[in-house]
Amino acid sequence: MLTIDLRGSLAVITGASGMLGRVIAAAFADCGADLVLHYFHGREEAEALAVELRRKTGRRIMTVQADITSPEDVLRMKKEVIQRMGVPDILVHNAVIQYDWKPIIDQPLIDFDGQYQSCVMQTVHMVKAFVPELIEKGSGGRIVVINTECAAMAEAGCGAYTAAKRGLDGIVRVLAKELGPHKITVNQVAPGWTITENDRRNHTESQPDYERSVPLGRRGTDQEIAQMCAFLASPLASFTTGAYIPVSGGRVMPAI
Repeated sequence: MLTIDLRGSLAVITGASGMLGRVIAAAFADCGADLVLHYFHGREEAEALAVELRRKTGRRIMTVQADITSPEDVLRMKKEVIQRMGVPDILVHNAVIQYDWKPIIDQPLIDFDGQYQSCVMQTVHMVKAFVPELIEKGSGGRIVVINTECAAMAEAGCGAYTAAKRGLDGIVRVLAKELGPHKITVNQVAPGWTITENDRRNHTESQPDYERSVPLGRRGTDQEIAQMCAFLASPLASFTTGAYIPVSGGRVMPAI
């Protein structure tokens, strides 16, 4: 029987205090990984998650604060992580700046920069900080980046987000070629409009207009996104790199 086994791995998950990040963290801990839970403002949420996952899984878990758009902050985070936990084997880039979606002509210019910084430059900063030691370690590694179905759909009202995520797609594909010789895979998970704990709390899971556009006829769940991330971080995905993988019920089907 195939299982997703992350025992012996250390994963850094950015944005781990957020709705999707905490579910990814829980899935990785369930699969046996030790964790670094990154947060920006959500200290209480990150600390509570760490306590819960330590109790449930017995894994080694630390929390760390950083601004992932600041190279200096990411380098500081790297030093803290290596000092306390060692060199990570897995990087999961999940953090993103939240903003109000508007038509491009109404969108403040600062939002375009914010999305670029938190999507594209997060990955650049994280790779520059963590990958040299991972290469030196010599045992390969995994980078899993959260993209979005919006990068493929390019729908009205999400110009800043779409532009940044399409730029992220290019960075990931370049990194996959550059880091492949070091046995480091780099892949993207592209969720659709995903059900999170906020939806369950507010009873907004059903969105009929959106669901009619999904071949599987429903919205995906945060757990389904986390499962794909865990798979890509595992030895089962050892020959998959440079991929953009929609988890959107068929709403996005990349062409060949």
